[in-house]
Amino acid sequence: MGENSKANGKRAVFIRRTASTLGLWAVVGLAFASRWAWAYVGLVGFLAILASVEYFQMLKAGGMKCFPRFGWLLAVVYSVVLYLFLLGFWGGGVPEWLDGAAIFVATAGAFTLQLRHPIRGTEPLQAVASSLIGFVYLPFLFNFAARIVFAVPGEGEVPGAALLLWVIAVTKFTDMGAYIVGSAIGKHKMIPHVSPGKTWQGFGGAMFFALLAGCGLYAIFHKDMPGFATGLHVLGGWGAVVGLSLVLALLAVVGDLAESVVKRSLGIKDSGHMLPGIGGALDLIDSLCFTTPVLYFYLKWVG
Repeated sequence: MGENSKANGKRAVFIRRTASTLGLWAVVGLAFASRWAWAYVGLVGFLAILASVEYFQMLKAGGMKCFPRFGWLLAVVYSVVLYLFLLGFWGGGVPEWLDGAAIFVATAGAFTLQLRHPIRGTEPLQAVASSLIGFVYLPFLFNFAARIVFAVPGEGEVPGAALLLWVIAVTKFTDMGAYIVGSAIGKHKMIPHVSPGKTWQGFGGAMFFALLAGCGLYAIFHKDMPGFATGLHVLGGWGAVVGLSLVLALLAVVGDLAESVVKRSLGIKDSGHMLPGIGGALDLIDSLCFTTPVLYFYLKWVG
């Protein structure tokens, strides 16, 4: 009876997770099909802000001192200002000073808020650090997804749409491969002190699925990715695609484990309940926070 209940539980989780994944891909597909720049940045902004809210709610639930209202406000203001620059409402691109100014405001603001409270051991440092991490980890890093859309020259409002689709697919196929293969044949624990469910077999599945998504999408949409794979001339076009797919897969695994560090430190299973079988917005974008910046840097410096 116990084994049957366990099997039924796994099956139910798999069904809920599959349904949530298909629903998410439908939303992403609609955004991409619209070819509207505001739809892309709107989806990114919604997830970034919602994940920030979940992050600070987790901190409060875990009993950690933080400044949630400041964190939420900073996430909203930074995202809106960034999008106004990206969409061309303010100038012709994102100014160099924006990121430095945002990090300064996040740091100075957190310390300023802490001045209102007494000093109790390391609590003030935890409050400042957790609030600063909340900004850098979520709205700052994840908004590189929005920057990718405008990172390459081209005709139309969304010249980098195919590139954003590519990095999302590689990242999420990494997660999916780790889950499917790990659930089916996973035996050897990878990092049990951080995430007991992660296995080396699942890691192998993550690498394989990432290559499948990266190479498959590039084969289909390479005409919509001009210059994408030509930056690493020594490797050639397909060599660059394979290399980037593997690097992003590694970072996707690290991003997933990074959120596990946060949740296990706070004793929380999921960041939220928005997506049955997956969790909240933070559970959805954790790996993308580590992969989208790398693709953006590649496009700007190498590609």
